[in-house]
Amino acid sequence: MLKNKITLITGASAGIGEACAHSFAREGSHLILAARRQDKITDLANALAKEYGIRTHTLVLDVRDRLAVNSAMENLPSTWSDIDILINNAGLSRGLDKVQDAYYLDWDEMIDTNIKGLLWVSRAVMPGMVQRDGGHVINIGSIAGRQVYSGGNVYCATKYAVRAITQGMRIDLLGSKVRCSSVDPGLVESEFSEVRFRGDKEKAAPVYQNFPPLQPVDIAETVLFCATRPAHVNIHEVLVMPQDQAAVYASNPRGVE
Repeated sequence: MLKNKITLITGASAGIGEACAHSFAREGSHLILAARRQDKITDLANALAKEYGIRTHTLVLDVRDRLAVNSAMENLPSTWSDIDILINNAGLSRGLDKVQDAYYLDWDEMIDTNIKGLLWVSRAVMPGMVQRDGGHVINIGSIAGRQVYSGGNVYCATKYAVRAITQGMRIDLLGSKVRCSSVDPGLVESEFSEVRFRGDKEKAAPVYQNFPPLQPVDIAETVLFCATRPAHVNIHEVLVMPQDQAAVYASNPRGVE
């Protein structure tokens, strides 16, 4: 179903984005891999092309930069310009500070990446999908877009925004054959917490020790499921949680097995 389709993945250098690249490559999709770390996406692109026999194209891209996003999309080679699937995965969190103690640049980075970045890429890609009357936008949200937790304030707000934007896209795309979905994970073991704590691995490690977390591949396979439904089916939203996490604030301290 995905063979020879073109899939653009943002934040493709690690975590959920990298896992999505593997899952979609396995199904024969050609990949545009976008991220800020050139070495990471170059190595990933080469490995996937070799393993699965697909074509790959890399973009060193910061989704916060609207002009760079527009330029990247406008200057895609003709063989890559008709994007069938967009996975808006790029996103991050910074800190766990209370609003009254937070650093405004952390807020800027989260808002500019998680909300504006998603919008810039979507705005650059979606008109082509609408014109061709086909395509699929899959936004990676979060349980944080449904429940707010202590210290989550602005990060949670950005993920609530992703959920609202996804719902708005679905409404705006009515009448076309372009689909739109949101995949909202609970706790996933990735670089997320390390990024949140600016590389402090000692702070990041305990986040994943209370119960077995999801793995990036779990979310990638859910994204793949959304993308491979029959054309008349749209998976509007999916909430995926670890077995031992019932809510963002309710988990069973089983410990990693």
